[in-house]
Amino acid sequence: MNQEILSKSHIKLEKYILNEEYCGYDPYDALTSDLFKFPFIKNNKLFRFSFQQIVRRSPLNLRKILFIKKRLNPVTIGLCIQAYSYMWKISPCNKGFYENEINLLISKLIENQSNGYHGISWGYDFDWEGRYFTVPAYAPTVVTTGIISNALYVNYKITNNQKSFELCKNTVSFISNDLNRIIKDENFCFSYSPFDKQVVFNATMKGARLLSQVYSLTNDVKLKEDASKTVSFVMDHQFEDGSWQYSYGDKRTWVDNYHTGYILDSLDDYIKLTQDNKYQDNLKKGLDYYTKNFFHDNQIPKFYDKKLFPIDCTSASQSILTLCRFGEIELATNVALWIIKNMQSKKGFFHYRKSKSYTVKTSFMRWSNAWMFLALSFLLYKTGTNK
Repeated sequence: MNQEILSKSHIKLEKYILNEEYCGYDPYDALTSDLFKFPFIKNNKLFRFSFQQIVRRSPLNLRKILFIKKRLNPVTIGLCIQAYSYMWKISPCNKGFYENEINLLISKLIENQSNGYHGISWGYDFDWEGRYFTVPAYAPTVVTTGIISNALYVNYKITNNQKSFELCKNTVSFISNDLNRIIKDENFCFSYSPFDKQVVFNATMKGARLLSQVYSLTNDVKLKEDASKTVSFVMDHQFEDGSWQYSYGDKRTWVDNYHTGYILDSLDDYIKLTQDNKYQDNLKKGLDYYTKNFFHDNQIPKFYDKKLFPIDCTSASQSILTLCRFGEIELATNVALWIIKNMQSKKGFFHYRKSKSYTVKTSFMRWSNAWMFLALSFLLYKTGTNK
């Protein structure tokens, strides 16, 4: 019965994504509004940041009245490539369809890559005003590039797609040459983007995962050495209880679900791909903290470790991915069933976020739908469910 619910939900979501041609709104797309064609608004950082937060947090979708259009986000493309790779493996009757979609999306990745940097890299399709720095549309970050390169790596490992292998390998040049390095003793942290020197733990772990993946394919020892140094940096900042705060050196000291999941997934890949087992205890402590602090009533994925709300689709998706990775299939299934029941629209898409008093029902293609599509695909893959 549970598998039937999961499969039906996956089919509805896949149809929705295909009908929308992978395009949609994003929580952070406010600065694509026509309002920002006016210079005195366009260049005001405080207004840009405040406007972005108001549009993101609004219970109502204000995008149509603000002339914000649905767009194609490179991360959406990457997540769908990874999801299709799992479905290609477990759906013999649909292999041709999934293969065609993967190749189509790879061509879209090439079209939407960032220009002017080493190798190949990606950024979001909109200007993004952060608390500590500004990232222009399509300017690359380690997060976007790391999510996409991971999808390409998975696709290559499952389907032996040589184009994915070449693209994944070429992202290393961006990581190694364009990101800043925040150095501490013999270790370092990759910056979030070429424009800042932030210490964001999940971001640098995505860089470490990429280096480890390409090392496993090429045997380039320098990649393993750099991955080891940045993993060591992050492990040095793990708290005694096993948790990591979001960043170091600024006010973003919260501990949250999906960024913790990113760290655990990346650390697990690093250990397996480099055969460096010195961080097994860090992984165990981190996973223990994760499973004990982010799941209410053995089914509801919490966003933060210390409070229940908000319930968020990216957190739910990453919960399913991380739990499946570490063999917690029952809990992953419970999370998926709860999210399907409480946050999936009859049209197939997933709602953005649920607070204590209301639900933001806006459909966000990257944040909610692409991540949930990947999570459900991985859960079906791990449970051997044919579609």
